[in-house]
Amino acid sequence: MTTLTAIVPALNEQGNIESTIDGIVPLLDKFFKDYEVLIFNDCSSDETGTLAEKLASKNKNIKVIHNPRTMGLGYNYKRGVEIATKDYIIMIPGDNEITTDSLETMFKKLGEKEIIIPYTVNVEIRLFSRRLLSKTYTWLINLLFSTNLKYFNGPVIHKRELIQTIPIQTNGFAYQTELLLKMIKSGHSYLEIGMFLKDRNSGKSKALLLKNIIRVSKSILHLFYKLNIKKDFR
Repeated sequence: MTTLTAIVPALNEQGNIESTIDGIVPLLDKFFKDYEVLIFNDCSSDETGTLAEKLASKNKNIKVIHNPRTMGLGYNYKRGVEIATKDYIIMIPGDNEITTDSLETMFKKLGEKEIIIPYTVNVEIRLFSRRLLSKTYTWLINLLFSTNLKYFNGPVIHKRELIQTIPIQTNGFAYQTELLLKMIKSGHSYLEIGMFLKDRNSGKSKALLLKNIIRVSKSILHLFYKLNIKKDFR
């Protein structure tokens, strides 16, 4: 059996963080000889931080990091990668959106390829505007970078020894796109796996916020220059 670090970013997820952790811990106990859960409370204004500390007090494998200000999804992932100590790394959103069956399927495939890339099967669960944005984004990235992935923004599983050597520039939602493009362009193998989502218990997704869309757009322009013009895959 191998080991895994689960990075769990949470911004105002008081209605979801407990169910997220309660859902993944039994899977981690089942599939891994050792694991760590890094909960990033991204300067939440609700009780997310307090609930996270409560969860950590009951499980020695859970650690809570409290950001002094909201840093963004990419920052939380980058920081989690920096301090991770286990064989594999996955980011699991604190909104409890991914079904446990889907996570179990991904864990079973570990070791078959260097990267496990999940894509959403039941896309109808999301709002039309979110589906349209996601489909357009995936099409555009594949077009710009000559790739053929089904999805770029899921809970990808990476080998720690590999991604800790790849610098991630963005603090925004495009962090996984940047990482995947750099690794695929460098020749690393990957396996795409379908995953199912479920409705959020509370709160709303932050992906459609205008500031996040602008940040992602800037990140993609930078990546295009770096990967396609400079041919720099680091």
